[in-house]
Amino acid sequence: QVQLVESGGGLVQPGGSLSLSCAASGSIFSLNDMGWYRQAPGKGRELVATITRGGSTKYADSVKGRFTISRDNAKNTVYLRMNSLKPEDTAVYYCNAAIFTFGVGLDDYWGQGTQVTVSS
Repeated sequence: QVQLVESGGGLVQPGGSLSLSCAASGSIFSLNDMGWYRQAPGKGRELVATITRGGSTKYADSVKGRFTISRDNAKNTVYLRMNSLKPEDTAVYYCNAAIFTFGVGLDDYWGQGTQVTVSS
């Protein structure tokens, strides 16, 4: 009964920018930490960035200074602004959220993933 819907992926040239968004909907009592993860072909899923409900952020070393995570608590939405993109940023990007719902309690939810391809 909880859905995370991502949007904003696509193809971009090296050095370019893209913005991702992820909106949570459903029987949400409380939306806690949210984040973005990515999985490149042949690799495991890795943390990109996380943000607490209060706005504290954490980034993977590989994206520090280039990516910015933010959220709008009123809209149950988390964003990822990606600048100075590199070919090694190519991956499927997944939204993640820790959500407290009525009946289930606190659980971890994932979006369906959105493809980001950085190539000339």
